[in-house]
Amino acid sequence: MILTIDIGNSSIILGAYQEGKLLFVSPIRTSLRKTESEYAVLLKDILLLHGVERRQLRGGIISSVVPPLTPVLRVAVTIVQDVPVMVVGPGLRTGLNIRIDNPGQLGADLVATAVGALEKYPVPILILDLRTATKITVVDQNRCFRGGSIMPGVMIALEALTHNAAQLPDISLEGEVKLLGTNTVDCMRSGVVLGAASMLDGMIDRYRQELGEFASIVACGGMMRLIQPYCRHQIQMDDSLLLDGLYAIYRRNSPEEEK
Repeated sequence: MILTIDIGNSSIILGAYQEGKLLFVSPIRTSLRKTESEYAVLLKDILLLHGVERRQLRGGIISSVVPPLTPVLRVAVTIVQDVPVMVVGPGLRTGLNIRIDNPGQLGADLVATAVGALEKYPVPILILDLRTATKITVVDQNRCFRGGSIMPGVMIALEALTHNAAQLPDISLEGEVKLLGTNTVDCMRSGVVLGAASMLDGMIDRYRQELGEFASIVACGGMMRLIQPYCRHQIQMDDSLLLDGLYAIYRRNSPEEEK
């Protein structure tokens, strides 16, 4: 069994694969204050919660956009079970031809989502990733990573709005969304949710004008489930895209194929 870990700014997403099957996905809150032992306790408890014994683990792989936590989680895994743990970065084979100005600057999460998309969808692919930041990336018909766009995430936009406008309250984005809001909460939901959907639709149009039609438009990230129903373009949701990419990278770099 292989443990996949994506360390994001807001949350850490854990997954476990056995014979190519994703057994579970479990998020925990990102905290720079936790020690290796504290994360190890969390990892062990999550495995037990899903009926996985630690001795079943054969290896692990981490992608991270929070560099200080990368060695912490790596050690935490080895505390739970002494297995090899890979970290996405220079030196790992990904099968992805990165065609940007400085390939070393490409975030590990973007590498993993692109690899996951290549494993499952026909090229060229437009990938929408709605997490702390909203990211749009392109894999072309030659399986090359071409670049993309990074924008403030949906929750960042909402928090900026409420924190900088004294009379606007903290709200939930759950619930009915109407274009024409008739109270403060409805107006804010309209602006944030439909504004994000319109931005994605507009960016998709611009990418099509620049690069031509895409065989696949695929989306991941926790905020996408709120936004996707209001997008006018057909977008394939794939919540396991990043973890699937991590598992594929592990398999590509494992000395022996995981059983």
